[in-house]
Amino acid sequence: MGDDSDDGPRRGSWCEGSWRMRAREPDAVGYVERDGVSVGYEVFGDGEPTIVLLTSWAIVHARQWKAQVPYLARRCRVVTVEGRGNGRADRPRTPDAYADRQYVADGIAVMDAIGARQAVVGGLSLGGRHALQLAAWYPDRAAGVIAIGAALPWALPEGFEKVRDRYEGAEKLNIHYWRQDYRGFVELFMSAAFIEPHSTKQWEDGVEWGLTTDAETLALTTPAAGGAHSPTADEAEATCRRVRCPVLVIHGDQDAIVPYATGVDLARWTRGELVTVRGGGHAPPMRDPIRTNLVIGRFVERVAGGRANAPITWTRARSRARRALCGLFPDEGVGRPGASVRR
Repeated sequence: MGDDSDDGPRRGSWCEGSWRMRAREPDAVGYVERDGVSVGYEVFGDGEPTIVLLTSWAIVHARQWKAQVPYLARRCRVVTVEGRGNGRADRPRTPDAYADRQYVADGIAVMDAIGARQAVVGGLSLGGRHALQLAAWYPDRAAGVIAIGAALPWALPEGFEKVRDRYEGAEKLNIHYWRQDYRGFVELFMSAAFIEPHSTKQWEDGVEWGLTTDAETLALTTPAAGGAHSPTADEAEATCRRVRCPVLVIHGDQDAIVPYATGVDLARWTRGELVTVRGGGHAPPMRDPIRTNLVIGRFVERVAGGRANAPITWTRARSRARRALCGLFPDEGVGRPGASVRR
């Protein structure tokens, strides 16, 4: 464990040398080192329980949680853990260093460093996978799991390593295209992650975060993320059935990265609560932060109180059925010709 006075030559910073105001500054900043690989973390608040938020794929870094931290840290201690390959974490040069067990062990090391015997552990995409694995492999350390758009299982598309004359659309999810035009791939990926209208800011953030790593680093993560060493469907189910703590699964039914059916399976295998985001894509914490925060807060309160949750659904505004105003305010007559509103 150490402070953040010197990131060293291998780790990046949040803003690549520029200072930016944040809605909530961390109360403590540090890093853990395992087998020569350093991983940063930040701590916000001092309430109970502790919530540990794991980073997704190395195409983003821990600032992905910037919309959750200020809200959750009002009542809980919130810890964001950097993911190997981006942000304030090293970029090791071997694929084995990016195995699922390495990411999970990093999370446990951070919990040890801050003295957290147990925590509610959450993650988006691959971070959701790692949160579920942590609960299965270290059952005494997880009080609950929040798995959002969790990539368990998830597989790279066929042709990922195929050399093509041209790369169009989904064919850009290809290691050779990454090396030709890494920014082009990042922009395509973020477009798939944020399918909702008016997602410009989230897309811009995602592209910026993606460009703080590089094609070669991202390629090293792929065997474990979705390649030969990625969990199969049977292995994913076996892992989930080992989870004994309460589980919250949040999944958009229009997710273009991890199919909605995966979220349904995860909820069934873990006997967890499924929250369906009608019209939602891959990243509700970034695209619908208020609703996501309320659902997470509700789950954490119920975990702390030992109560179970029931499946719920929320529908994004553009996916809701149109309603006439007169149906909302029947006594006011709003929506009828010539009607006026009482003041």
